[in-house]
Amino acid sequence: MPLSAEEIAALNERHASSSIEEVVRTVLALDPSHATLALSLSVEDTVLLHVLAESAKALGIQAHAFALDTGRLPEETYQILDEVRQKYSNVTIDVLFPDATAVEKLMRIKGPYSFYESVENRKECCHIRKVEPLGRVLKGKTSWMTGLRREQSVTRADIALFERDDAHEGMLKVSPLASWSEPMVYDYAKAHNVPVHPLHRRGFPSIGCEPCTRAVQPGEDIRAGRWWWENADQKECGLHSS
Repeated sequence: MPLSAEEIAALNERHASSSIEEVVRTVLALDPSHATLALSLSVEDTVLLHVLAESAKALGIQAHAFALDTGRLPEETYQILDEVRQKYSNVTIDVLFPDATAVEKLMRIKGPYSFYESVENRKECCHIRKVEPLGRVLKGKTSWMTGLRREQSVTRADIALFERDDAHEGMLKVSPLASWSEPMVYDYAKAHNVPVHPLHRRGFPSIGCEPCTRAVQPGEDIRAGRWWWENADQKECGLHSS
């Protein structure tokens, strides 16, 4: 059964000052065989993958994570995926693909770049390539972890450490890095020899599909390079909608 609002509130209170290692261990302790980590392969996600792997090693279990291959990812994302799969072999990383029939229909009717034409078209593409596969991979899970941080964008400013995910049958959604700053993430990655996506070093603090991501300019916010033709308060693909 999903955790109640009172139980989730208690988790947030108990872990208000906890380390990310303590948060991940708590998630695994709740239901280790039905917990998973979402990997976009950003530095936030590879940091959490490192923590998950170390926690699983201490518990003597095989942990689980997943990545969504939209079919439009940069080559560098595949490179870092291959690197972390080899480095963290005690975490099974499943790769999910969109439904081929839905992709073919979208391409046939609207072409390869319909997402530039309107927010509705962009969200349609995101739903086919990301949201639907996410629903499949979360089926049967009781919790999932993400690399979301509050300072990333206005759409993420209010995320909690532990939340009820009503979009996925009330399962537990955990963002261990919610209160972290970007320097804290990179400091952790450096201190623990965590693989870092090559595009981060080339001005891409947030990385998604290749045609929807550009490098940020001086003075721009972290997610300015994602769907740069849209308003900041619309910049979510639907993976993190409640």
